This record gives sequence, structure tokens and C-alpha cells, in this order.
Amino acid sequence: MALELYWGSGSPFSWRVMLTLELKRLPYESKLLEFSKEDHKSYEYLKLNPRGKVPTLKDGDFVLYESLAIMAYLDRKYPDPPIFGETPQETGRIWRSISETDSYVIPPGTKLVIPIFFGKGLEKTNEIQEAASAIREELKRADTALADSDWLVGARVSAADIALLPLIQLILRVASKDAAKPLKLGLLPLDQSYPNIAAWVKRVEAIPGYERTYPPHWK
Repeated sequence: MALELYWGSGSPFSWRVMLTLELKRLPYESKLLEFSKEDHKSYEYLKLNPRGKVPTLKDGDFVLYESLAIMAYLDRKYPDPPIFGETPQETGRIWRSISETDSYVIPPGTKLVIPIFFGKGLEKTNEIQEAASAIREELKRADTALADSDWLVGARVSAADIALLPLIQLILRVASKDAAKPLKLGLLPLDQSYPNIAAWVKRVEAIPGYERTYPPHWK
């Protein structure tokens, strides 16, 4: 029975799982939920994921939600190629990188996405500038880490890269919006501000199947 993935276009967390599936070359049945129709709040979907969020993976009778949990499940069940490391040290470094992404990139990123995408809170310029400053600091750290390595951890693409890439793409999309221009976020152009991250993004985009993970409403 094929894997079933319930996801939403533009959700960086859905994107993480889709990248994992493509990297491992796993066939799956796509269940695209439309946020505008509140598909993620439907009775049928809430039976699978009572939080009403994406993504959710269905593997036969087994249902799992939360992106990192799904990634770990897929890596354990389909270990080739491994994305959570091959040694205890590598595993620890990958999880450290993921923890830093979720702790220090997502919170300020949210403070940019909501006002710029949805126009709620654009007047809170100080908060937005503080969030942008925090993101620049994290991007600087990642850019430094990528100066001597193609990937965030180890010699191959890992869960650390998969966890961060969709958030970077989302932040870049936010920074390119007209509403962001007066705010002078200092994030673009990426290849000038963070050349190592820009090269890394291209490497991830070169992964076979990447184009299938790209949010359809962004095209």
C-alpha cells in the first residue's frame, strides 16, 4: 500500500517531508489540502490529525503527524540514504542543527511571515526589524558553516539541510514582497549577502525530484 501524504502548498513543514520522500525515492499518494477551503479543519482530516495542521503521513493503518517525527519514521523504515547520520556523533550534530533551526529561525521567521504575507501587524516595525536582525544572525551562522562544506552536517545532504531549506525559501519569498521593501530587511540579494547559503540552496534544488516539492501556488 502506497504512502499517503496530506500536505499544504507553501507549508515549510510539508515541504520537509516531501523532500525526504523524494530524496529516498519513495512513491506516495499526494493529498493536497487547500487552506482557503479549510480542508485541514474538515471532520475527515481532524480524525487523522486532531491539531488540524499539515503534514500528516498515512502508511497503511499507521498515521503520523509533525514533520520531524515523520522524517525520523521514514528514515528508520527506509534507511537508504540515511538522513539522520551514520555515527552517534553525526546524529547528534544533525539534531543539534535541527534544534537550532526550530528554536532560532522559526520564531523570528513567523514574525516576518504573518505581517508581510497577511498584512497583520505591519505597523509594528520595531518587532519586524528585531526579527529580521535575528534571522540575519542565524543566516550568518549557516553561511559560515557552509564555507568549508557542501552540507550543514557531514559529507551528504541530511535532515539538517531538509529542515532548514524550506524555511529559507519561505523567508526569501517574504523578503521579495512589495510590503517588505520599505522595511529594508537586509536579506536580499542572497548571493551577495550570504553567498555560501545561495550555493547551498542550488545544491538542494539539484536533488532529483526537488521540482515536485516546490509549492505549486508559488510557480
